[in-house]
Amino acid sequence: MTASGTLRLYYGGTFDPVHEGHLAIARAARDALHCPVRMMPAADPPHRAPPGADAVQRAEMLALAIGNEDGLCVDRRELQRDGPSYTVETLRGLRAAYGNAAPLALLIGADSLLGLPAWREWRALFELAHFVVADRPGNDLARLPVGELAEAMDGRWTQAPADLQAAPAGRAYRLSQPLHPGSATEVRARIAAGEPLHGWVADAVADYIRQHGLYGAPLHGLPTPPPL
Repeated sequence: MTASGTLRLYYGGTFDPVHEGHLAIARAARDALHCPVRMMPAADPPHRAPPGADAVQRAEMLALAIGNEDGLCVDRRELQRDGPSYTVETLRGLRAAYGNAAPLALLIGADSLLGLPAWREWRALFELAHFVVADRPGNDLARLPVGELAEAMDGRWTQAPADLQAAPAGRAYRLSQPLHPGSATEVRARIAAGEPLHGWVADAVADYIRQHGLYGAPLHGLPTPPPL
């Protein structure tokens, strides 16, 4: 089937909390593929422990981190669905909304790609979207483990952004981007230890975490409203 329309790129994740590494990946994808990046927080991620912040809080922090930056936005569709946030169901919903010919792509980290066989109906994902895979420290995409994932990825890789526009789904693009040493796990550890967050998360996100006492941060309370 021939693709039609502009590539729609979705960056799913827990974003618990969103940090500068997430934003670096989103910006690199936006600039490399010349399309907006829709950052899509999972409401109930099925492949990990329960998040430290609820879905609404994580979406609010994501909106604060993005601000008015061009080419980045928050997509809250998974917060509007009951049950676990299975990617295959999200992509099927997108197909129902935009049709089978629309070029759709899912932006994930290399670690998520390596864990793909644990995802629900993972083989069906290639029929629903392209993959844009961001390098992560310690993951070598050139050496996928031999097995079902390597077989599924065989012949899908491209370094031509136009290939993602030319078909609705099924290709994989390796995104080269500045690697950020931070992770959400490390950010949460810094918060719990009372360490500075500047350079790790956006200042507005750090303020939100302190105001709501998230991740073990001392509760500073919300600002006192001005008198009427």
